[in-house]
Amino acid sequence: MPHTYRTGHADRTDNAYTAALSRRRALAAALGTAAALTAAPVAAAVPGAPGEAPARPATGGIRQIPLKGAVNVRDIGGYRARGHGRVRYGLVYRADALSELTDADVARVAGLRLGEVVDFRVPFEVKTDGADRLPAGLAVTSRSVSDGGQYEQMMAAIGSKDPAVQQEALGNGKAAAAMRTTYRMFVTDAANRAQFAATLRDAAYGGRGALLYHCTSGKDRTGWMTYVLLSLLGVSERDAVGDYLASNTFRAAHDAQVREGLRQAGLMRNPELLIPVQEVRMEYLDAAREQVRSAFGSLDRYVAEGLGVDRRVVKVLRARLVE
Repeated sequence: MPHTYRTGHADRTDNAYTAALSRRRALAAALGTAAALTAAPVAAAVPGAPGEAPARPATGGIRQIPLKGAVNVRDIGGYRARGHGRVRYGLVYRADALSELTDADVARVAGLRLGEVVDFRVPFEVKTDGADRLPAGLAVTSRSVSDGGQYEQMMAAIGSKDPAVQQEALGNGKAAAAMRTTYRMFVTDAANRAQFAATLRDAAYGGRGALLYHCTSGKDRTGWMTYVLLSLLGVSERDAVGDYLASNTFRAAHDAQVREGLRQAGLMRNPELLIPVQEVRMEYLDAAREQVRSAFGSLDRYVAEGLGVDRRVVKVLRARLVE
């Protein structure tokens, strides 16, 4: 049974939020973590009530949830599925960390009518960035998905302030190679598979309200989870991949601010070393997909054998999430 914890919060105005940002948050943000420096939505915000099909924005019809303290919060609904269906809005959301939400953000999240929030971050990330700020009474389910210690190692390199150490850790393709290794662990690590499987079951059987799952940047663990879910729902490969790659659009302005902030703070002489960590790339998704083919033969067998999610659960998923 996953560990759960509850979070309370004192009132936090937007001004207080901005004033409270610290170098520690900037250092955490170096790895693409939750809204530090001055986070702001970078794509057109599209309001809408749960279950309501909103106007379609320029970013491929994706419905972003506009928040000040998180930049990659989205409804996975709206995609066409096989058999002339469409993924329902207002039932499943993907997000980056919610630890820097303002009071206005928390009120907006309350309007999503969430029944569960799943946090894929490891304890080190939660300790560094803070627990989620959520509407009163909403519990967080902690389902840590491991990266084999990559996050801590990179944080140590950045915290050293030593350009040589940072170049050794991140340069010459090492950052991208580490990301590919992390994606392969989504498939090979049994504990990680169990966390994704539990979240798929929650999406299928969640009768208490909508489900939101997130990691730190809402792009890697969250991106893989969403790719698998959309694929199971019969969404085309083109759309499932497009949803994955859209994190680059939603995060671009914020991540550029993070790099500049680290440069100005004297933490990194060459913060562009972080770009492979901050971005999503097809080579990362391909690393996971190739591992699926190698270990299981197909995505369906990865789900059935690797995740232990049988056809009955998939059938319930489709019935609940596709209209």
